[in-house]
Amino acid sequence: MALEKNKRLDDIVAQAKKYQAEREGTYRERALKMYPWVCGRCSREFTNINLQELTVHHRDHNHDNNPADGSNWELLCIYCHDNEHQRYIEQVRYGSNDASGSNSQKATHNPFADLASLLKK
Repeated sequence: MALEKNKRLDDIVAQAKKYQAEREGTYRERALKMYPWVCGRCSREFTNINLQELTVHHRDHNHDNNPADGSNWELLCIYCHDNEHQRYIEQVRYGSNDASGSNSQKATHNPFADLASLLKK
């Protein structure tokens, strides 16, 4: 019984990975034809040799939202892509990091406030 259950779970995972690879293959190829091979964050340039390190990022984080004009995509290197997803996870978990939010506190200390008088001495 346990072996049968494990095989069923393995089949589900394998099918999900297959669907993900098929879905990525279609929009990735379109994005690579549409945009220059440059990371949208760090401006790193890519060639055929290192193209596997360039990923397609969905701006709204919905991998099923793939408009034909590519407006939901941007090309990011694997490092910037990981950083973008980490920032998104932290925003969801901890809230907005927008300085205009009502929960944000503004800094009151100004380290250069009396600099002119200190320089005169």
